Amino acid sequence: MAEAGDNERHDAIDALMEESRTFPPSEDFKANALVVGTYLYDEAAEDDEAFWARQSADLLDWAEPWDTILDWELPYSKWFTGGKLNVSYNCLDRHVLAGRGDRVAFHWEGEPGDTRTITYGDLLDEVCQFSNVLKDLGVERGDRVNIYLPMIPEAAVAMLACARIGAAHSVVFGGFSAQSLADRINDAEAKVLVTADGSYRRGSVFPLKPAADEACTNAPSIEHVVVVKRGGNDVEWVEGRDKWYHDLIDGASTECPAEPMDSEQLLFLLYTSGTTGKPKGIMHTTGGYLTHVTYTHKYVFDLHPESDVFWCTADVGWITGHSYIVYGPLSNGATQVMYEGVPNHPGNDRFWEIVEKYGVTIFYTAPTAIRTFMKWGATEPAKHDLSSLRLLGTVGEPINPEAWMWYQEHIGGGRCPIVDTWWQTETGGIMISPLPGATTTKPGSATFPLPGVSSELIDDEGKRVDVGGGYLTLTRPWPGMLRGIWGDPERYLETYWSRFEGRYFAGDGAKLDDDGYLWLLGRVDDVMNVSGHRISTTEVESALVSHPAVAEAAVVGAADATTGQAIIAYVILRGGQDVDVESLRSHVAGEIGAIAKPKMIFITPDLPKTRSGKIMRRLLRDVAEGRNIGDTTTLADESIVDELRARAAISTDD
Repeated sequence: MAEAGDNERHDAIDALMEESRTFPPSEDFKANALVVGTYLYDEAAEDDEAFWARQSADLLDWAEPWDTILDWELPYSKWFTGGKLNVSYNCLDRHVLAGRGDRVAFHWEGEPGDTRTITYGDLLDEVCQFSNVLKDLGVERGDRVNIYLPMIPEAAVAMLACARIGAAHSVVFGGFSAQSLADRINDAEAKVLVTADGSYRRGSVFPLKPAADEACTNAPSIEHVVVVKRGGNDVEWVEGRDKWYHDLIDGASTECPAEPMDSEQLLFLLYTSGTTGKPKGIMHTTGGYLTHVTYTHKYVFDLHPESDVFWCTADVGWITGHSYIVYGPLSNGATQVMYEGVPNHPGNDRFWEIVEKYGVTIFYTAPTAIRTFMKWGATEPAKHDLSSLRLLGTVGEPINPEAWMWYQEHIGGGRCPIVDTWWQTETGGIMISPLPGATTTKPGSATFPLPGVSSELIDDEGKRVDVGGGYLTLTRPWPGMLRGIWGDPERYLETYWSRFEGRYFAGDGAKLDDDGYLWLLGRVDDVMNVSGHRISTTEVESALVSHPAVAEAAVVGAADATTGQAIIAYVILRGGQDVDVESLRSHVAGEIGAIAKPKMIFITPDLPKTRSGKIMRRLLRDVAEGRNIGDTTTLADESIVDELRARAAISTDD
């Protein structure tokens, strides 16, 4: 093992901030926790393949047993080969057959306030009906079906129906443009598109079918378009191609046996967002993926399905929605909340109203959302009784310590453990996270790899880092890992396996503290090189948000003739707060050091975000460096870019 001193000299990323607060699991939580102590870690460390095999055997129903746990020829893995199972059966039939058909699968809440209560029995019937519809439309095992829907129950129905008959689904986030949809349809050569007339967003109907129609004009593989009636908006109709979902369902049988699938049968394609050029279709298969998401959903969230109400606020168009709205929770027989709309309609307390209404016990959301809640103020959650909550989670990006603390105090009432989870579209499920009954947490740290997951930090030369900053790599295969990029094996090798020999690396930096805790630092392309120091944007953003006047911050590096890159920050203040920019710069210097002091700070009412809440730092860099702004069609509010440019111009003139 390398000495710590050597590792510090080889740090790939400077680790600057320190966090000393710790939160051990309470005795009350541990009394009923699924995992207390280290037994899962010990078992996985002894034999990770046997560990995953036990999880799969214990958590899933297999139609035929597997011959081989793992077939590993770097970089390709196959898990549980020879075994057969059906994902839809595991998510639905087995619960109904066990007498749990009356258990609520989804409490669905529409943005206008309309609701549906869907039991496991209800969901099984509708999935069988839509499975038969797809068959009648000519969909066969191995075909691809594209899904372009809002957050309505039919999205889960369509996904599970595809899984039931062995068709791979490709879900596209409903906020994506017609061109993005067409690109994904064409890459997958999908036969059928499932969409809706529209959905509700901030009190108005957001039309979907016009974009679907436009995409289909450039997507010759589409034979049928199935349209869910949700928005009630007028739509154009292509006779022979377009069909109403409700008309097809009405005449369909509720009998459709779940066909056993090979463990390595393609379950879905999910295209990574934010890339240029041809989109990457990430491939996930059946047995390994379902094992991974069922295991992680059960243990990371300490799930007690007979009493918990789980709410993941993601959209089904992202991997979080696939793994922790559809497949993981339903495989575990969980009761969930699914919400169609935005968190601030009709008021900024809509989420907390829903938590109170349905007695949500486990709440899983993004740090971006938490910082937005901070901006709106603690008075909003205080309007509601949140005492049902017992566990909180975060997903999507690193969470800064102050947002973590606000979440713990104002949403969790100081009593709820927080599971800060790291994973990716490519990993399929959670990889690094606390186990809430076993792990002492630190605000802002994802803590440790889960049992069965092997990771290491390494430096630019590929040497292991034991303390300090480096590149986060995975050293052993895991069941939920991607099986490649659809139709492009060379790109798969180049993207994930070429940087460091024998290791999976998908672009994230991290640091290890003296206690061995992992702190995610975001994408390594979000690392700034300032006078020879490689500084993570995440750490500077965390320092800014630790100021009591700041609700949210985004930091980018802009070209600078003197320092190589200069730190440019964009800051949103908490409601009613005012602050001098110079005091913010000094605050960062005090938190991290003078090297991290931003050259410029812009106070802004908002940041350029996609409709999923991701900050588009590329646009912030373009603004900071005075470049032409590229495509902004995926932004939730395109006008904010003009606002930022105007502020930058004023600052330059000054």
